[in-house]
Amino acid sequence: MRTRSEISNLDKQIEQLMKCKPLTETEVKALCEKVREILSQEPNVVPVKKPVTVCGDIHGQFYDLLEIFEIGGKLPDTNYLFMGDYVDRGYHSVETVSLIFALKVRYKDRVTILRGNHENRDINKIYGFYDECFRKYGNENAWKHFTDVFFYLPLSALIDDQV
Repeated sequence: MRTRSEISNLDKQIEQLMKCKPLTETEVKALCEKVREILSQEPNVVPVKKPVTVCGDIHGQFYDLLEIFEIGGKLPDTNYLFMGDYVDRGYHSVETVSLIFALKVRYKDRVTILRGNHENRDINKIYGFYDECFRKYGNENAWKHFTDVFFYLPLSALIDDQV
């Protein structure tokens, strides 16, 4: 269970990320540790209850993610299933995946996140996520923290026991 202080800090990070401002490298490391802990308790096929808003292939398009929340509904009032491909191609993969991870930690029963083909070191090193992390943090540490979490992402979800 998280303390009030931890929830308050997480809420501040979410507020910062909603403005498309990246977390510090230290904050990324701590966030990744928290989300990895949560994901390690989830099965590879995650059960999801309706109603749920299903989203896929955001690919670092941060402002599209914000539009999804405007249309689909704000958390914690809406359940979300993100089907992967959070990074690469767009200009804001760091902020996109950070926000999704922070929302998963804050609303773990309302946010389901899956692994797409871009949540793979070999793929995202080629298609831009590695370069973006290096550009924003000056080293590859944040990229390693994020990609370590990717190994824990579930592979599939069943919505009300259906594929």
